[in-house]
Amino acid sequence: MSTDPRYCYFFDDEMFEETDRPGFRRRTIVGDHLELWFWRIKGGADGSFLHHHPVNEQLGIIMRGTLDFRIGDKDDHSRKVLHAGDLYLAPTNVWHGESVFVGDDEFGEVWILDVFAPPRTMREKTETAKVDE
Repeated sequence: MSTDPRYCYFFDDEMFEETDRPGFRRRTIVGDHLELWFWRIKGGADGSFLHHHPVNEQLGIIMRGTLDFRIGDKDDHSRKVLHAGDLYLAPTNVWHGESVFVGDDEFGEVWILDVFAPPRTMREKTETAKVDE
């Protein structure tokens, strides 16, 4: 497998990094004008909170499994259920999250490609706005 950061092989397990949330692994590729996060999330994993990005648009494509989540006004508690091949768009300041992850039959995971534009910076990552519990 290639170690060139411009390439992301779906089945290249060792290239995915564990995050601070159990069951969440991610591979990140950064370009000049966008950033790709390839998530592999264990079905049933916790750790998705309702949030928005003040600077970035986020496009998510469900590759495997099912994503049951909220998107829209923070006071709207309706949920959307997306399956493999479905996508969502969260423009800047659109609330999304509180996700339930239903793993696929083969890997027991949900695979999501998240694209951010512009690329998220370390400063923006720490400033992602969360709903106060």
